[in-house]
Amino acid sequence: MSETSVAAPPIAAADRSGIRVPSFVYPIAGLVVTVFVWWLATSVLGLAHPVVLPPPEDVLRGFNANRSFILEGTLTTGLETLFGFVISSFVGFLMGIVLASSAVLERMFSPLLVAVNAVPKIAFGPMLVIWLGWGQPSIQFMIFIMCFFPVVLSTVTGLTRTPGDLAEMARALDASRLKMFLKVRLPAAMPQLLVGLKLALPLASVGAIIGEFQAGDAERPGLGSIIVQTLGQGESATAFAAFVLIAATTILLYSALLGLERLLLPWVRATTDR
Repeated sequence: MSETSVAAPPIAAADRSGIRVPSFVYPIAGLVVTVFVWWLATSVLGLAHPVVLPPPEDVLRGFNANRSFILEGTLTTGLETLFGFVISSFVGFLMGIVLASSAVLERMFSPLLVAVNAVPKIAFGPMLVIWLGWGQPSIQFMIFIMCFFPVVLSTVTGLTRTPGDLAEMARALDASRLKMFLKVRLPAAMPQLLVGLKLALPLASVGAIIGEFQAGDAERPGLGSIIVQTLGQGESATAFAAFVLIAATTILLYSALLGLERLLLPWVRATTDR
């Protein structure tokens, strides 16, 4: 009897005897543990002053006292994040295609993109108000510069790492350049592109909040503007409620992106061990 046949049955038995836990249980458990530690540290042990870190019950009261105001801000920030993410991803994808299509262009402009990405984005804040004024133009530009580089980099990396056997097969079949791109290079690059999008989406939320800090619209404030206003008024519990909703909005959008990944790339999960 071979070593393979001896080793196989225990693995199969372990799989059959294992308890299958629904995937949604784990993030819920993580949330419960986090809130419990937060409550224990603030309400029971008193390790932080309520102004610095309000207890969960104070944050809940702050949310209930300003519910409509905060929910409107959540909708504003969520739409800003989604719109800016889509626009920056589309432009970044097109730029990645251009750079991947020419080694000369990639060598010319990649160092410039790296240099721009290295500049702290918050340094653009005061300049954006001068360039674009208050409100959505400045906020959307901040989201754009936060998301653009990861999408460009992932697109270039994916399109220039096409498996050699697939490329050779397409050439042997006399595929045109367009068909080579649509049928071979783009599908092979999709996993890498989705990695860039998953990196860019949380950055879109960060860009929206930074943009609202610097150039928020007072008539239609987002969560970033609400944080600035409430902290200035000493209402730290309401500000922390806005923090929580920023995190919740980002998790919701990220989960939607993961769902899109499973829809577009069902074969990835089937060919990996996770």
